[in-house]
Amino acid sequence: MNRKTLFHVTAYICTMAMLVIISVGAAYAADLPEIKKRGVLRHLGVPYANFVTGSGDGMDVELMQLFAEHLGVKYEYVETGWKNVIGDLSGKKVKPKGSDVDILGEVPVRGDIIANGLTKVPWRQKVVDYSTPTFPTQVWLIAQADSSMKPIAPSGDINADISAVKKLLRQRTVLGKANTCLDPALYHLEETGAKVILFDRSPNELAPAVINGEAEATILDVPDALIALEKWPGKIKVIGPVSPEQEMGAAFAKTSPKLREAYNEFLEECKRDGIYLRLVKKYYPTVFAYYAVFFEKKKK
Repeated sequence: MNRKTLFHVTAYICTMAMLVIISVGAAYAADLPEIKKRGVLRHLGVPYANFVTGSGDGMDVELMQLFAEHLGVKYEYVETGWKNVIGDLSGKKVKPKGSDVDILGEVPVRGDIIANGLTKVPWRQKVVDYSTPTFPTQVWLIAQADSSMKPIAPSGDINADISAVKKLLRQRTVLGKANTCLDPALYHLEETGAKVILFDRSPNELAPAVINGEAEATILDVPDALIALEKWPGKIKVIGPVSPEQEMGAAFAKTSPKLREAYNEFLEECKRDGIYLRLVKKYYPTVFAYYAVFFEKKKK
């Protein structure tokens, strides 16, 4: 083999090796040992409510900064969007299909942990693993303040309450966001006779859209609804629930079990030390009026 041929063969081998490395990096998220070796924890976040405000702070931003410090590594925020966030963590391009999910291919991994008020829903759990619960939630129907729909009287039976809310939706225009926890299909809203409109902007803009008359109502999860009620007092009202109580948590790739375990241990320390409740009170002071039982458990 002459020098020229040897050069081309060597270059080809190096190129293929690099492609293999890139391919592996695209398909698998790093676990705890790799993150410590890298020296950086990459926090994937979608600006949403007070979990990730988009201004450099938020409940989950502060928790992730503390977690990085706990691990002895630097913190890096990686902004993403609802359409790509699961793929940015898992390396899998996914398409939700009811409670299931289709894997369409592989995409580059951009971060190590998702933390932005991510609700546990069945299709997401097929692709990622969640931490222990970090926040309570539920999906509520929110309407214009002058809507003829009146808030239901809670019965003490969540299924009866959901049924009562859904009976009000016939011929009403209702906004939702596909492929999120606010996807109307998850709650069978079309079966109520509602005129469902799939929103094409950020979920943060759902409440303003209702206030501006784009629809009579929208579904919102509790954290965003609490922020909206505080931000636009007298403009919107809560009609009632369209889902049972749910839970939010941080999400991890299924190839990162040690990182997930480390975060769960860190979160328990934050609860024992009072750091967790301090952050909840800072960013969601009114949530205790709705979910006292959840937070009483976190104190113990």
